Formats: sequence, C-alpha cells, structure tokens
Amino acid sequence: MKYLPFIFRNLFRKKTRTILTIGSIAVAIFLFGLLVTIETALNAGVDVAGVDRLIVRNKTSLIMPLPLSYQERLRQIDNVAEATFASWFGAIYQEPKNFFPQFAIDTDTYRAVFPEFEVSDAEWSSFLADQEGAVVGKLTAERFGWKIGDRIPLQGTIWTGTWEFNIRAIYEGSRSGDDESQFWFHWKFLEESRSFGKGTVGWYTVKIDDSDQAVTVTRTIDERFSNSAYETSTETEQAFAAGFAKQIGNIKMLIMSIGAVVLFTLLLVTGNTMAMAVRERVPELGVLKTLGFGDRTVLFLVLAESLIIATVGGAVGVGLAKLFTLGGDPTGGMLPVFYLSTKEMLLGLGIAIFVGLAAGSIPALTAMNLRIVDALRRV
Repeated sequence: MKYLPFIFRNLFRKKTRTILTIGSIAVAIFLFGLLVTIETALNAGVDVAGVDRLIVRNKTSLIMPLPLSYQERLRQIDNVAEATFASWFGAIYQEPKNFFPQFAIDTDTYRAVFPEFEVSDAEWSSFLADQEGAVVGKLTAERFGWKIGDRIPLQGTIWTGTWEFNIRAIYEGSRSGDDESQFWFHWKFLEESRSFGKGTVGWYTVKIDDSDQAVTVTRTIDERFSNSAYETSTETEQAFAAGFAKQIGNIKMLIMSIGAVVLFTLLLVTGNTMAMAVRERVPELGVLKTLGFGDRTVLFLVLAESLIIATVGGAVGVGLAKLFTLGGDPTGGMLPVFYLSTKEMLLGLGIAIFVGLAAGSIPALTAMNLRIVDALRRV
C-alpha cells in the first residue's frame, strides 16, 4: 500500500496517454460483453430447455401441421406424462417491426407442461373464462405498455383479418433465461374462426416422467406415426432449440474469433503504453535502484501500473456493457432474453486483468534486469 501514491503519480504523468489506454481497454471489453450477451440471447432457449420435454413436429417441415387426434395417441405411450400443443399465429401489431411470438395453445394442458412460466391462479382463471382472452409475457407487456383488461388488435398474416384479444393475464419466467416475450391465446378460438387448417395443430410438446427414457420415447413416437399421412420427427426440447440457434450460424466460433482479435489488440495497446513508460523512466529506475529499491520491487511497481490501467479499463467496459443490457432488447423482439450475467462480467474483468499482466510483464522484466550503470548513463 505504501507504494500506491508513487504508482498513481507515475500513471498520471502522461494523463492523455493513460486515459486513452484505459478508454481503448474499456471499448474492447464493452464489445466483448455485448457479443457474449448476444450469444446468451441466441442460445437462451437451449440453456433453459426442459430435459423432460420432447418436441413432436411434422417430419416434412415445422411449418407443416399435425392432426389434433395425435394428442390422445401420444398420451397412450409409456413414460408420457402429458402432451400439449400449440400453433404459430404470426400476426402483426400496428407495424411489421413490432415482432413477438404468438401461439394458439391448448389451455387445458399448456400450463402443466410449462410450469416455469408463472401466472397467478386468479389471472389464469380469468383467461380461461374469456374465449378471446390472452396471456402475454412481462417483457412484451412492458414493451407496449399493455396491462390487464386492454383489448389488443392484431393483423393476421397466415389467417388474414383483424383479430382482437383481451389481455387477461401476464406471465413471468421463474428463471433468468426464460422467454417473457410470448403471447398466448385459446387454440379453440383460432379453430372456430379460421377458414382453413381446421383439426390441425402446429406441434406437440410431450412431457415425460423419466428423462432417462427420452431416447426410447422419441423412437416410439416416430415409429407409431411412421408410414402415415403425417409422419413425425421427435427430438428433445434442447436439441430443438439448438437447431434454431445453428440456423443463424456458429455464434460461439464468431465470439471466439472476435474475442481473440480483441485480446491481441489489448495486448498491443497496453504493452506499448508500458514499454514507452519504462523507456521514459530508465534514469529514474536507475536512481531507485541506487537508493536501495530491489529488482523485485521495481518489477512490482511497473507491473502494478499495467494492472491498474487494465483493471480500471476492464471495470469501465464491463459497467458500460451492463448498463447497455439493462435497457432491454435493442432489436425490438428478436433477442427477448438480453442480459449480462455476473459470471460473464467477471469473465470480462478477468480478461482485462490477464491482459494487464501479460502486457506489463515484458516491460517489468526489462526494468527489473536493468543495470544501474546502464540506466544512469542515460541521465
């Protein structure tokens, strides 16, 4: 602690250079935090997917329907505790940029299969009692300023016309990664009102009573409906969510590539700053050693400067990234789960500290090995 005043005095000897170096590190760590947040958002469905749930869809394509009659047949399979269904609605609220997922759901079973979406019993009962009722996620409700009792018009794209719904409940996710952007309404209301597609659903979600039997149940389901007019493709919810993420590309590889460039840039910037600082202070370092400062003390003083610059820059960058994510999804609904976790913040700060150590090590070793005679010769 006794060397801190001396270290800070050296840091601010060249204030502009120090501030610019800290700023460079902050911008780089901010970029890292933003990229990690995007990766988390794109993989949120994978991370929180239930290990005891299977997705059953049409083998041809997800956009192709399945018969409503499959629900009872699915329930008859061993280890199947419940089977619910949903259909994609795909309507527009006011203008196309206002994207959020809308599902027509089986109100009798959906809540039991997805217990992580929390709705009060009173609100759920109100939703069940209203054929035109809807349940909306907290994120979407806050985004549009909706509240319980509002009547919301949606412009249909698959089933055209104006569809109006009454907000009867608002759900919240029990976990940080849960999707709170969805909009649910009665499948029966869709069935009675649509002009085509009657008697079909989009996909089934099957809840099993033993996750170890997932492979067996998956095989049984697809064999049961093989050679039928509506063959199925069944996979775990996690695999289903991962498939969507992979359609966007190898996000992890992109993050690692950009992260490597950021790390290399930080090493160059911080290393150059510390190398310049040591070169400028060679005579002073010689004087310090003459006064009795040991080689290790000189090593510590130079390395501490580098660590302070990197740590402050990393902290500023992480803080800015966190503040940015607190504003919510900047894409208007494409990344509903948009947050920077404590673990990722610590990772960003750790990278900055590592850069400080790595970039400052060579100048510090140079200062430590500096001979007094050589140093004082430059006075």
